[in-house]
Amino acid sequence: MIIWLNGAFGAGKTTAAHELLHLLPGSTLFEPERIGDQLRGMLPKERLAEVDDYQDLPSWRSLVVDTASALLAELPGPLITPMSLLSQAYRDEIFGGLAARRIPVRHFLLQTEETFLRARIDQRAAVDGDAVRARCLDRLAQYDAALSWLTGDAHPVAASELTPRQTAEALADGVRSGAGACPIVQTAPPRAETLAAGVLFFDERGRVLLVDPTYKPGWEFPGGVVESGEAPTLAAAREIVEELGLTLDKEPTPLVVDWEPPRARGFGGVRLLFDGGVLPAERLAGLLLPPEELRAWRLVTEAEAEQLLDARRFARLRAALRARAQGSPLYLERGHPIGA
Repeated sequence: MIIWLNGAFGAGKTTAAHELLHLLPGSTLFEPERIGDQLRGMLPKERLAEVDDYQDLPSWRSLVVDTASALLAELPGPLITPMSLLSQAYRDEIFGGLAARRIPVRHFLLQTEETFLRARIDQRAAVDGDAVRARCLDRLAQYDAALSWLTGDAHPVAASELTPRQTAEALADGVRSGAGACPIVQTAPPRAETLAAGVLFFDERGRVLLVDPTYKPGWEFPGGVVESGEAPTLAAAREIVEELGLTLDKEPTPLVVDWEPPRARGFGGVRLLFDGGVLPAERLAGLLLPPEELRAWRLVTEAEAEQLLDARRFARLRAALRARAQGSPLYLERGHPIGA
């Protein structure tokens, strides 16, 4: 198990973590910041200049999951992890990767009043200088912006008036009571190329429905992987029932067949998109999302979809909208139409 202590810089995560080690037998301190330090020493300065923070490096996020998994193969656990994680997309990637390895996460938020945080920033700046002050204040602004999702995702511990020991005791009580649990679907990482089927639904204004998974970053189309021996249309219908609580009135119409090449962190495969038709307002109002898999759904225009989807998925969506308009499916490779 991972006990993830989140919060702003100066919230006392590390000191509370050291105290918590004494209260949870068998626990071990796991500091992902050390992975960031190692990457800073190994990556070329040109690559480091492309990111604002080591958390922006895909290698860091991947190594956090892999290192935690390796440590828990050696140790009884839990791993106590004091680390600010203020990007919801990065939270989804890391926590989803841990869930895929069947490692549960308890997520706690150390809430500290801003006056205390600023005082601690000033104390550090008195030693390390104004550049450190500016960086810490920038992170404080990031923390404030993240509170809208953090407060709903993590179990809060009001730590402003507590000593590190008292904070650790509150955390230990929370762990023992089951607080902070993050139920995330345990989707095993693919071991070979996959066949996946997605379904596009539209509202009466022509906007397309996207969903926000809890186990991976970014927005996605409703749908999922086709199981061995399963027809893609049946897989699409099954996934729609599981993800949205919808039963298709008829077989969905094919829009796009897209071959996705293997990448450094994925095997690729064939991606299908079907047309699920227009959903009236009453059916949209009745959508039921599994909370361990999907956080939200949204109706978006094509321009809005470009801001939410990664480049591969947006290229697929754009081709699907074209196929829908012309009334005939398209075959793609790498998101680009072939022979059309």
